[in-house]
Amino acid sequence: MSTFDFTAAAELFPARSWKARSHGISYKRFSDAAEAVRYAIEDLPPECLLGTYLEVEEERFDSGGIRRLYDCAEYPLDRAVPDDGKAEGDGDAEAKPKRSKRAKRT
Repeated sequence: MSTFDFTAAAELFPARSWKARSHGISYKRFSDAAEAVRYAIEDLPPECLLGTYLEVEEERFDSGGIRRLYDCAEYPLDRAVPDDGKAEGDGDAEAKPKRSKRAKRT
């Protein structure tokens, strides 16, 4: 993954399934691939990710490839921390995933 350019423009093509259409998911363009990867993993419903692909600099990534990009060490954005309902402190769990405190690379 060291040759992947997270700053390159990206296009996200949704699955051609009734699930994607029923969620109102459509083609999207992103100014940088990192944001497209974040959107696909954190914002798309999981059942809509299967069949969705990302195109960056004429290279295509299926749902597994998008997941590998999100999980790689070079991914420059903060990742969402899964909310398992067990928040630290007073037990107040937020509805949205929390962002990790990892510094954003520039």
